[in-house]
Amino acid sequence: MKKTKKSGEENGGKLKFKGAERSAYFARREAAKVLKVILEGDAKRRALASIKSLIYQPSVRNKKATFALICQTLKHLPIIKDVLEAASILNTKWKRQRELIYIIVYDILLGQAVSLVGDAEKYLMRHQDALRSTLKQLLLQRNVKTVKQLIALHQVPDISVPRYVRVNTLKLDVDSALLELQKKYSVQKDNLLPDLLILPPGTDLHDHPLVKNGSIFLQGKASSMAAPALSPEPGWEVLDACAAPGNKTVHLAALMKRKGKIIACELQKERIKRLKDTIKLSGASNIQVLNDDFLNLNPKDPSYSKVKAILLDPSCSGSGTAASRLDHLLPSKAAGQDADMERLNKLATFQRKALQHALLFPAVERIVYSTCSINQIENEDVIKSVLPIAESNGFQLAKPFPGWECRGLPVFEGSECLVRTDPAKHGEGFFIALFTRKDANFSGRSNKNETRISDSTAEIKNARRKKKRVPFVSTNPFKTWLYDSKIVKSWRSN
Repeated sequence: MKKTKKSGEENGGKLKFKGAERSAYFARREAAKVLKVILEGDAKRRALASIKSLIYQPSVRNKKATFALICQTLKHLPIIKDVLEAASILNTKWKRQRELIYIIVYDILLGQAVSLVGDAEKYLMRHQDALRSTLKQLLLQRNVKTVKQLIALHQVPDISVPRYVRVNTLKLDVDSALLELQKKYSVQKDNLLPDLLILPPGTDLHDHPLVKNGSIFLQGKASSMAAPALSPEPGWEVLDACAAPGNKTVHLAALMKRKGKIIACELQKERIKRLKDTIKLSGASNIQVLNDDFLNLNPKDPSYSKVKAILLDPSCSGSGTAASRLDHLLPSKAAGQDADMERLNKLATFQRKALQHALLFPAVERIVYSTCSINQIENEDVIKSVLPIAESNGFQLAKPFPGWECRGLPVFEGSECLVRTDPAKHGEGFFIALFTRKDANFSGRSNKNETRISDSTAEIKNARRKKKRVPFVSTNPFKTWLYDSKIVKSWRSN
């Protein structure tokens, strides 16, 4: 009797697959590991990182296949769960590997059922008739003809925004990166940030050599504005209060040209490894990683007596990056369980405490508070509540990127100093507030592409002398706020 070839799992763990079989086998299992982290984080509302960040971490080898499998599985997850429950085919063993089961069922029912090798695959293939029959019954019950029709009402439209990449000037100059990318893509320089390049929407660079060796980072424009807003000078000592995953941390290192010191503080041990990987990839040599809670740091400790700038990018709702982070694919979002006010209030309480804590460091001259949220409660309301304390400690709001038109909601005097970005227009909803110490000597930057620090009080007085005011174009509190173009031009010329 002819012996049948055993699967890799059945053959003592020694895989005998080749080519496409081997690739598909590992892609599913790699995707299952990431999917497990995603689903557990969503269930606890404590995600370690965004879906994209988890997929594109260095440890994931087949990023393209993993990305496709996870996105499609999450997109169809409610249907997959309903089919599995109705079919009642899973025993205790396979229930313990539910993430892998979800992915394989997607491939069998909705994807390309090729190279289905492995114990889990063979088990589900033996039950594929039951799975397909159950799916047909589900479509009949929902009064639709296709799976596409079933999920159409719950889909979130894609936002077509450019692909931004930040050149890591610790390893490569901007012009060299531009020339290298232009060999294959249409590329142009950003008109605000000198180290940012713009490529067409949908450009996939995850396997590009410049990304793999840390010469460029895939980072959105809004996120890339936080470090330049702080604008630390080479030789300074800087504290990144909530550092992981580290893109802003290494951006600070590039702006400081490896001179000075950066203390990268991160509380969660799970995120420390990602932070260290980012630092290693960047080639930065002046970053000290600190596994601690920023609120536990004693501002009077001599270890922090020379800290002159703090970047505070605390935990937030992430509402401004929900689309780019693929949050709409999460089960909690699909079920309509958006962040409630209780969670937002808890986040805002922490954010206020963290900002107040940053104001206590004795040598600090600049503080940037930033979030990837569009919620007023996490942005303007936090700044408004802390502003009296900031002023009593000798700080004032300053205006980074004077030519930037989208500013804070007009809920308090001085909100025109705040920076907002619009998710629909800029791809991300971001918020930045810059505090500077009043008695510090800021000369400003001469380069038009760099951040210029300007005293808000002096600017308001100057506008009054010219008998001009800064009107808001709209009175809708849910829209971004644009300023009179003549005033903007006057800022640029000053």
